[in-house]
Amino acid sequence: MREDLQVFDNVLQLIGNTPLIHLNRITQDLKGHYFAKVEAFNPGHSTKDRIALHIIEEAERKGILKPGDTIIETTSGNTGFSIAMVSVIKGYECILAVSSKSSRDKIDMLRSMGAKVYVCPANVTADDPRSYYQVAKRMHDEIKGSVYINQYFNELNIEAHYRSTGPEIWKQTEGKITHLVACSGTGGTISGTARFLKEQNPNIRILGIDAYGSVLKKYHETKEFDAAEIYPYRIEGLGKNLIPTATDFESIDKFVKVSDEDSAHAARELARTEGLFVGYTSGAALQGVRQLAEEGEFNDDSNIVIIFPDHGSRYMSKVFSDDWMNEQGFFDSKNEKAENQIEFIK
Repeated sequence: MREDLQVFDNVLQLIGNTPLIHLNRITQDLKGHYFAKVEAFNPGHSTKDRIALHIIEEAERKGILKPGDTIIETTSGNTGFSIAMVSVIKGYECILAVSSKSSRDKIDMLRSMGAKVYVCPANVTADDPRSYYQVAKRMHDEIKGSVYINQYFNELNIEAHYRSTGPEIWKQTEGKITHLVACSGTGGTISGTARFLKEQNPNIRILGIDAYGSVLKKYHETKEFDAAEIYPYRIEGLGKNLIPTATDFESIDKFVKVSDEDSAHAARELARTEGLFVGYTSGAALQGVRQLAEEGEFNDDSNIVIIFPDHGSRYMSKVFSDDWMNEQGFFDSKNEKAENQIEFIK
């Protein structure tokens, strides 16, 4: 390829350097200045592109991954898509154990990338042989020449964001960031970004978003795992029923929990007010910001960066489906169905 052509060798070169976008209408009644780190601009449409590429290339560098090997991972959908995308480019087979809570859109996207997908029941304990954690481990044990990414317990998950997301946000805000708001699932995104930012300015507040039905917030506050906190919830890629070692709890200042319903409405509202078609977890992040603002976390001089992890196209059968929203009982007088804006000409 001629050097003077403005082309990329493959989609992997597009990972990272996602834009920071000022939020205007949706935060106008809140104190502070709000900026969205929109990870949907990655080629795989989520922040998980960063860890997929970093972990796989580190495994190659160390000789753990060899040509013809199979990559295995546990995922709620986004990491799986990113791993499948990297596997396509690098020539690896890909097997993914996915929670049944993952949207059908995500599962279909994984299959479209050539991945073998095992859909596992969501509402079982982490040590249940049917859980996606245990299914992935079993596949790894059974398949010769396989590598299990294990994002929940992989320090490289944190390192990927320490090397990329953190420095990007610091540069984009010219060091003026005062608060980082990010959802916590595996914890890699918030932990790696927080570590870098805290090194630059230890006064930056790191605020994690957790889900009702998850154990993370209470563990952060008490250092105790409380199984009584666990119950089914709908948000994907947020919260956990175990404690991931890829979460650096010491780097996080505070957690706030958000509900399924509020988060779903917030995601839909982002599309209608800011033109940002982002996912369910992004809605959760915005809802968390609203609750934190009510608690007095921000003032007029605050510069708040919110990480929006993925794209709305992965939730067409969920939060952007009127039927699904209605089935969950999420519609009320303040949130009209989108179908009310459709008129069929006969």
